[in-house]
Amino acid sequence: MIYLDNAATSFPKPESVYQALDRFARTELANPGRAGHKMALAAERCLDDGRHILNQFFHGVSPDRFIFTLNCTDALNMAFKGVLHEGDHVITSNLEHNSVSRPLRAMEIAGRITLTRLAADAGGSIDPDAVRKAITSRTRLVALTHASNVTGTVQPIAEFGKIVRERDLLFLVDAAQTAGVIPIDVQAMHIDLLAFPGHKSLMGPTGTGALYVGRRAKVGVWREGGTGGDSSSETQPTEYPYFLEGGTPNVLGVAGLVAGVKWVEQQGLEKIHAHEVALVERLWKRLDEIGGYEVFGHRDHSRRVGTISFRSDALPAPEIGGILDQAFEIAIRPGLHCAPYAHKAIGTFPDGAVRASPGPFNTEADIDVLAGALAEIRM
Repeated sequence: MIYLDNAATSFPKPESVYQALDRFARTELANPGRAGHKMALAAERCLDDGRHILNQFFHGVSPDRFIFTLNCTDALNMAFKGVLHEGDHVITSNLEHNSVSRPLRAMEIAGRITLTRLAADAGGSIDPDAVRKAITSRTRLVALTHASNVTGTVQPIAEFGKIVRERDLLFLVDAAQTAGVIPIDVQAMHIDLLAFPGHKSLMGPTGTGALYVGRRAKVGVWREGGTGGDSSSETQPTEYPYFLEGGTPNVLGVAGLVAGVKWVEQQGLEKIHAHEVALVERLWKRLDEIGGYEVFGHRDHSRRVGTISFRSDALPAPEIGGILDQAFEIAIRPGLHCAPYAHKAIGTFPDGAVRASPGPFNTEADIDVLAGALAEIRM
């Protein structure tokens, strides 16, 4: 199987990740902080190591501001439902994944918040001036994706952050498609809340993610329960990260995530990004040669991540995806990609598009096999 669905989750993982998971599961998989024995202390150190490496990776203010979550969706829900209050106004865009769109839309329908959804241009970019003009006296939060999981377009997050900070608002960034391929400095970019998965470009296992909570953001308690530190308090201890981490964390997943982040740092973000966008550019050129395929997003590959979406004038996206899987053993992602507003904007709703997203282990040969299959489908 040629795997080209890394925007959903990266595969394969680096060998060091598999080794870390196996070693930890066999020797240190205890409940962190719940006891004083060696295995429990080792598990607690794993979490501490994870927070430290993430703090360095994203240039946070403190390791304890990184809250481990189930995934990016969990982190986003924690942020939205923890910082928004009755009557707040939120600015977002039509590029967002359902992990952003659905909780915000549900809160809007319930009458709790008002919502402005900014429209991207034809290439998938949001104009910073549009953010500025959308701000009202009731605006509390600006929540935007760093890169679209449909078009692959990277947004000018630092510009957005400056505008938001000047107005003393909160800025949330969904880094599901960029954490691990595009440098992110939460302090320099004025990011108050950064949500990201561990299982995509950070090369960790599924069931991992985190929310960075800057000191300007006051997030309400998300889940309440055991912390392993303070067992005497009648309510959730207010100390970070435990205030937002009730219950036993996925410490095994964090062990794999730590190994994944270290591997990414060793390779270098610039190298990984350059490799992936070069493969996207190669596929785009082949699609131009084949004809009959429409590609979406910016042609300038410096403004995108390694994700390319396209449609055929002959067959709907789900049918192409099925043929590639069954006849050619190529894994891609057809459909709406959990981003219906984005597909409405580019005119591919309701069938969606075909999305190919190479990762660091894909090769030019993989792309050529995909292009050959797409040419055969067109015949």
